[in-house]
Parts: sequence; C-alpha cells; structure tokens
Amino acid sequence: MATASYGYYRGTIFLAMFVGYTLYYFNRKTFSFVMPSVMTEIELDKDDLGMITSSQSLAYAISKFISGVLSDQISARWLFSIGLCMVGCINVIFSWSSTVAVFSALWFLNGLGQGLGWPPCGRVLRKWFEPSAFGTYWAILSCSMNLAGSLGPIVATVLTQSYSWRTILSISGMICVAFSIVCLLLIKNEPKDVGLPNLEVAAIKKGKGESVRDESTLSEFLLSPYLWLLSVSYLVVFGVKTACTDWGQLFLIQDKGQSTLTGSSYMSALEVGGLLGSLAAGYISDKAVATQGVRIYGNPRHFILLCMMAGMCVSMYLFRVTVTSDSSTVWILSLGAAFGFSSYGPIALFGVIANESAPSNYCGTSHAIVALMANIGGFLSGLPFSMVAKHHGWEMAFWVAEIACGAATLGFFLLRNIKTKMGHVSKKAE
Repeated sequence: MATASYGYYRGTIFLAMFVGYTLYYFNRKTFSFVMPSVMTEIELDKDDLGMITSSQSLAYAISKFISGVLSDQISARWLFSIGLCMVGCINVIFSWSSTVAVFSALWFLNGLGQGLGWPPCGRVLRKWFEPSAFGTYWAILSCSMNLAGSLGPIVATVLTQSYSWRTILSISGMICVAFSIVCLLLIKNEPKDVGLPNLEVAAIKKGKGESVRDESTLSEFLLSPYLWLLSVSYLVVFGVKTACTDWGQLFLIQDKGQSTLTGSSYMSALEVGGLLGSLAAGYISDKAVATQGVRIYGNPRHFILLCMMAGMCVSMYLFRVTVTSDSSTVWILSLGAAFGFSSYGPIALFGVIANESAPSNYCGTSHAIVALMANIGGFLSGLPFSMVAKHHGWEMAFWVAEIACGAATLGFFLLRNIKTKMGHVSKKAE
C-alpha cells in the first residue's frame, strides 16, 4: 500500500513539475518566439533587442543562485509556484507595453521569476526519489526545456497567423498563473508531508562501524574541496559547450566554407544529440549507483562523466581538424550530434552530483554555487572568446577551448577519488 502511495505521489508531483517547468521555459522565450511580430509593430534595432534579452539573462543568473540558497530554507513547492505565477503575470503586463525601457525592465523581472524554477525541482526530486533513480528523473525533467524550446517557435509561429503577439503573451501568461495554483496543490516537498515515511539516506560506508551524519555547518560545506572541483569543472564544460553552440555555426560558415543551411543543421543535430546525452548520462549513471552504491570517496557517476568529457575533447578536435569546405554534411552533422551528446550529459551530471553529494540541509545551495560558476563560464564564452577569434581567428579560439576542456578532464580524472561527500562525516561504533 505504501509503495502504491509513493508511486501515485511521485507520478503526480513529477508530472506537475514537468508541465510547470515547460511553461517556465516557454514563457522565458516568448519574446524571442514572437520577436518578428513585435518588430513589425514597434521599431526595435539590434541594440534594443540585445538590451531586452540581456536584462533577462543577468536577472536569471542572480535569481537562480538566490533561489538555490532559499530552497534549503523555505518550502520548495511555494518557491516553484510563486516563480511560475510571477513569470505569468510579467508576461501579461509585457503584452500591454510598447517601449524599450519598459520591455527591458519587465524582462529583467521575468528573469528574476525564472530563477525560482529549477532549484526547487532538484530538492523535491532528491526527497522523493532514491539515488539509483535520481539522475534519470533529473534528466527527464530537464527535457522539459528541450520540449518547450523545440515546439515553442512552431506554436508561436502558427498562433501569430491568427492572433497578435500581445494576445499570445497574454494567454501564455494566464496559463502560467493558472497552472501555478495547480502546482501549489499537487507538489509536495517530501513524503512526510502526506503521511509517508521519508526515504532514508542511502548508507554510505567506508568500513565497518562508520556512518554518515547527513547535515553539516555552512563552513564545513563550503570548505569541501569536492564542491570547488565540481564548480571549476562545470565552469569549463559549460563555457566550452556555450562557445560551441554560440559560435560553431559561424566557424562553419566563415572558416570552413559551409552553407548557412549546413550551419543551422549542425545546430539542430547538436541539440538532438544533447537530448539523448542527458537521458543517457542520467540512466547509465543511475545504474552505476544502483550497482556500486554511494561512497564517501569517489562517485559511481564519475566514469560516465569522464567518458563524456573526453568525448567533448575528441569531437571538438575532429570538428576543428577534419571539417573543410568539401566535407560531407553527414560527417558534420555526426560531429554535431556527438558533441551535443558528450556535452549535455556532463551538464546534467554536474547538477545531479552537486545536489546528491551535498548535506541534506545544503543541497539547494550546492547546486546554486556550481550553477553560478557555470554562468560565469557562459559569460567567458561570449565577449572574451569572440575577442580571441577576432584577433587570432576561429581556429585558435576553438583550439583554446579544446585545451581548456582537456585540462579540466585531466584534472577531474586525477582528483576523482577525493572525498565526494561534502561537509562533515562522523564515525560511530555500531
């Protein structure tokens, strides 16, 4: 009976978060989706568009970090639902506006609301799913972004044929507000909220008579070397992935003599590979956890993580060295899919590992810190990376990215067996 109850609540909660985060992501991109329609009504140049979208990106980075810390202190379901409601309301108000200044201010507020979405999801998943299933469900939930990102432009394009962009933003915003109430009713923070026993933390043993205290002080947590190993590695991986997704198309067209169609097809192949990579990383690493168990030193997920990071290096090298103006489209798309597969997988795993390796009272903060470092990597892949390309060419810029990725892979390999359980580990005789 208890098992059936767990199954019912897990299914209901996961579905609510999946649909909720799909709405989060769709309403994060609505301006991009309807941008052509907006520009036919309101005169906007590239600087105006950049200001509007950049204001959201800045707010999102700040809010996601704060939200991660808050998710350890307050109700995750309230945080998730409030953010979704806020995003919906902002989209409705945005549909009433007409000036760049107001657009930018509102999209900044949209970014603040967006940051409240993912950290509560990670905390709820950890409370409701065993370590041997955590990575898989994390990866599946992250596919909500791919779903919204792939279907969103199509849905928006179809709707703009019958409705104005203002109506589309208004309707999508109201759907968000309505579903935020559904999320508040359906999502439960942990099993004990519905009268079920909380899942016991998996026993972590190094030898007979050793057990783990699952809570730590903030200083114990922040002084964990593994936290900063994850953070620096995530910074490099996310930065390299962002550089390749942002600039790979231009590299193909400007340096490799490929067509615009091939460049856009490469990006599509990369995203498809990324979707499969995220799912594979979560599923395979969960199998490793189920077989080997969670340990204080080393993590069963490291093997697949390192394999994928190595795959990033190899696929980038082949992309830089073997692609020419005469290369077949199939080969280029294969390299794109391979890079997407091997880069999105580690991105999913860094979030999973940061969450599950942290003390239970700091799992949200842990993910917030590594995600902030990833955002720094994303920033470095912008202007600094483009400056290298401007002065030394795309070839040199991508070679630098390869070296950074290779160094991060080697460093993680050498340090893979340090203490992975962050914070304090106490011993007590049985």
